[in-house]
Amino acid sequence: MSAAHPAPNTHPTSPAPGRAPLPPGPARRSAGTVLGAATVATALMAGVFFSFDVAVIPGLGRGDDRTYIGAMQNINVAIENPVFFLAFFGALVLTGVAALQQRRLGRRAVLGWVLASVALYVVALLVTMGGNLPVNDELARAGDPARIADPAAVREKFEQTWIALNIVRTTVCTVAVGCLGRALFLYGRGDAGARTR
Repeated sequence: MSAAHPAPNTHPTSPAPGRAPLPPGPARRSAGTVLGAATVATALMAGVFFSFDVAVIPGLGRGDDRTYIGAMQNINVAIENPVFFLAFFGALVLTGVAALQQRRLGRRAVLGWVLASVALYVVALLVTMGGNLPVNDELARAGDPARIADPAAVREKFEQTWIALNIVRTTVCTVAVGCLGRALFLYGRGDAGARTR
C-alpha cells in the first residue's frame, strides 16, 4: 500500500512583500489619505523649485542687474507667506505621519519608500535653510538696487550659487515624489488585496 502524499499547499501563509492585506477600519482609510496628501504636498514643492529653474530665473536673467536684484529681493519677501509655508513644512509633516502609519500597519515595503522620501525631503530643507536662505539674506542686505555701487558684482555673487542650490532642491524633491508614487502603488495593491478577500 502506497503512502498518501499530502496535497500541495496552494495558499501561502505569508503574503508577498508590500501586498499584505490591510486591516479594515479607519486606520486603513486614514493611512491612504495621508499618504496621498504627502505626495501632493511634496509634488507642489518640487513644482515650485522647478518653476524657478525653467521660468523665473531664466526670465529674470533677461533683465539688467538692478532689475534682477530688485525682483529677487521682492520674490524672497513675497514667498514667505502662509500658503508657501503650509506646503513647505506640510510635506515633511505629512510624509513623517505617513511613515508612522505604514509602520503601525506593518507595511514594510511601503514604509521603505516613504522613509526614502522623508530623507530626500530633509535634504531639500537643509539645502534651503543652510544655502538658499543665507544667500537670500545677503542679497537683501545689499539694499536698494538703485543705490548699489556695483550691481553686477552683487548679482554674480548671488545668481550662480542660488541656481546651483535650487537645482539640488528640485532634483531631490522630484525623486521624493517618485518614491511616494511607488509607495502609493504598493499601498494600493495591498488595499485591493484586502477588499477581494
